[in-house]
Amino acid sequence: PEGYTAPPRHVEFLTSYPPGDLHDGQLWGPMREETNSWYQRIYTGASTPHATAADGHRNLLMTMAMDLSAKRNAPVSLPPDPGELMDELT
Repeated sequence: PEGYTAPPRHVEFLTSYPPGDLHDGQLWGPMREETNSWYQRIYTGASTPHATAADGHRNLLMTMAMDLSAKRNAPVSLPPDPGELMDELT
C-alpha cells in the first residue's frame, strides 16, 4: 500500500496466502491461474473447467429448491418452478 515500505525479504514462501502472492506488483498463485484460464476461455474459446451460465442457473435453482424444502419442511418436486421459488422465498 502507498506509504508502506516493506522490510527486506530474504526468503519467499509461495502460496503462503490462499489467492497467491504478490511479486513485483503481480499476483502469482491460484487466483492468477484461474483468472488466466477464464480469460483464455473468453478470448480464444479454449476449453476450460469453468461452469457455463446454464450450469450456474441450474445450480442456483437447485439450492433455492433446498431452501424452499427446508422452509416447508417437505420435499419439493424437481426440477423446481422458478416462479414458485421466487414467490415463496422472497
